[in-house]
Amino acid sequence: MAPKSGFLDTLLTSPSTERYRVGFSLLFLLGIWLVVGQLSSGMPNSMLLMAAAVIGGYMAINIGANDVANNVGPAVGSGALSLGGAVLIAAIFEAGGAIIAGGDVVSTIKGGIIAADKLADVNAFVWLMTAALLAGALWLNLATWMGAPVSTTHSIVGGVLGAGIAAGGWGIADWGVMAKIVASWVISPVMGGVLAALFLFAIKKTVLYRQNLIPAARTFVPWLVAIMAWAFGTYLMVKGVKKIIKVDFLEASLVGLAVAVAVFFVMRIAVGRRAATMENSSAGVNTLFTWPLIFAAALLSFAHGANDVANAIGPLAAINDALSAGAVVTAAAIPMWVMLVGALGLSVGLMLFGPRLIKTVGSEITELDKTRAFCIALSAALTVIIASQLGLPVSSTHIAIGGVFGVGFLREYLKSNYATQLHKIMEHHDEAEQERLRPFLDDFRNASVEEMENLLKEAKKKKQVPLSKSERKRLKKIYREEMVKRSHLTRIVAAWIITVPASALMAATLFFTLRGLLM
Repeated sequence: MAPKSGFLDTLLTSPSTERYRVGFSLLFLLGIWLVVGQLSSGMPNSMLLMAAAVIGGYMAINIGANDVANNVGPAVGSGALSLGGAVLIAAIFEAGGAIIAGGDVVSTIKGGIIAADKLADVNAFVWLMTAALLAGALWLNLATWMGAPVSTTHSIVGGVLGAGIAAGGWGIADWGVMAKIVASWVISPVMGGVLAALFLFAIKKTVLYRQNLIPAARTFVPWLVAIMAWAFGTYLMVKGVKKIIKVDFLEASLVGLAVAVAVFFVMRIAVGRRAATMENSSAGVNTLFTWPLIFAAALLSFAHGANDVANAIGPLAAINDALSAGAVVTAAAIPMWVMLVGALGLSVGLMLFGPRLIKTVGSEITELDKTRAFCIALSAALTVIIASQLGLPVSSTHIAIGGVFGVGFLREYLKSNYATQLHKIMEHHDEAEQERLRPFLDDFRNASVEEMENLLKEAKKKKQVPLSKSERKRLKKIYREEMVKRSHLTRIVAAWIITVPASALMAATLFFTLRGLLM
């Protein structure tokens, strides 16, 4: 169960505060306009740079509103963090990751999907990047309003692709790179979902299905958290601080291993102390994952800020360099004001509009507890590590959502499987003893998956009797309960599929509009 809503939670989600949130975001964008106006005073095309800066800020707000939810949503849905606490932690670590580890130089052509050297006209390049940035932001804004978590990287990729084709024709695009990005639509969620489900099944088998959970938890939980510590230590070295410290995968793994060893001994002591007062139930085991989830949310936010801030400031840095140098650039230096636009925009967007997607990821797709949320966070870090070593382009958004669906579908499978076992037990008895069985069936229907396991064991020992054939059929329907909301699955997958085409079409339209207005 999620913690009770506090004042900050209510303030972040109340419909009555919507106009204030919109007003504050407009004030933030106005502040960007005024500050950049002062910084670019006397510069040629300063008005165009000011407009691009505002669009970059708008893009950063939408990244914060949509993408950041994946990092903290499971922790909120499981009750490890309140909504207000998650927003504050994520806002601080997103901004910190962007400023500290965002780098000094950023690639302006996201993913190398277009050949900028085919554009001889600097103005066309500036219009291209402006259109791409605005299209990506508009698509993210629409997706957030629909409650669909989508990839911000794919949004800006689609924008650059669409505007690039409009500016330089079909030959400007690298379709090989685009094929890899399309492949990531399947690779990312499948890897994330499979890993999350495997870890959850392992935890159930080693801990939650045991008769005495406390000794099992003392044995296995420190190892599980140590694996998570290795994954996050390696993940941060590979993805989070790569622009500060250059390390290869072996060095990053060794850093992760050192962190894991330290965390193992700390967790063994902490779990040993907690076991003395912990209840012998899945709820008791769940409490052991609270702090690992909080740290995971913070570290995922830091790594996200370091990496995905480029989606907002890459095109902006390109526009700034192109206007200053009068040349097309494929890698641009990042002035501090550009970095601050991205970093502050991420935090502003998260605080003002992020709660909608946080609730979707954390509680509306499937019910999460701390054990399930732990598996999702662990799968997110491991999937990024595996994919980066295989050279596969993956989306952190797709990975996280795939993990949520993975644990949900595993729960459905297990519940259906245990119901089938119950039917087999019933087949060996007649209908005369139905009434004696009815209390057991009521308990079974309301049980969690873990409790079902124990009830089945008791049923086998006591030779419990079956219901009638018609009642058994009705029982089968009950246990086909959907633990993953199909409506969310359909909406999210549809949004993923159309992200690149939709942002590309919008960007092409905007490019032609800008060119018509400014030529």
